[in-house]
Amino acid sequence: MQDQAFTDDFRTQLDLLMRLRRDVRRFRTDPVDEAVLTRCLDAFRLAPSVGLSEPWRLIRVESAAARAAALENFQAANAEALAGYSGEKAKLYSGLKLSGMQEAPVQLAVFCDDATDKGQGLGAGTMPEMRRYSVVSAITLFWLVLRVEGLGLGWVSILDPEQMAYDLNIPNNWRLIGYFCVGWPEELSDTPELERVGWECRDDSLPVEAR
Repeated sequence: MQDQAFTDDFRTQLDLLMRLRRDVRRFRTDPVDEAVLTRCLDAFRLAPSVGLSEPWRLIRVESAAARAAALENFQAANAEALAGYSGEKAKLYSGLKLSGMQEAPVQLAVFCDDATDKGQGLGAGTMPEMRRYSVVSAITLFWLVLRVEGLGLGWVSILDPEQMAYDLNIPNNWRLIGYFCVGWPEELSDTPELERVGWECRDDSLPVEAR
């Protein structure tokens, strides 16, 4: 493969793509074309992974029973999380929409196979968590490709991972990385919703230290 010279316009568009990526919670219920979804999922095949282990394992959550169990899991974990706040922070938290699980037409549970033989352990001997980092890297690429297609992704982390694995009948050596809602967003914004509602602000500077 020859070196690819990227234009200034490409760099500008790439910067814009990263700036417009959002964690979406509010979805339309319109279906997602399977060809478009497949094209986006191809990002996993292009993703880097430690030792070329490709440890990601994707479960498409489609049945009414599986979706109901996932939603119940979230609701229980969310109630527990709310109990950890008080005062104005609790009031603000209770008003946040933290899951699109009732609307998103596509829902995926993404796991890491911690015991995969693929890659033969290269790069994971001293840092086995590198397999999980590899899955996160793949998810990031998937997220960006979805955005290019006009689709949104919502990463649901307020869950009991062991209960999720039980409900989906997952092998013991798989670990939940995240539950993902995918679909057409109700709106697009260049500002994170948590920033808009006053939960937290994005740092303007990057904390890089020299040692």
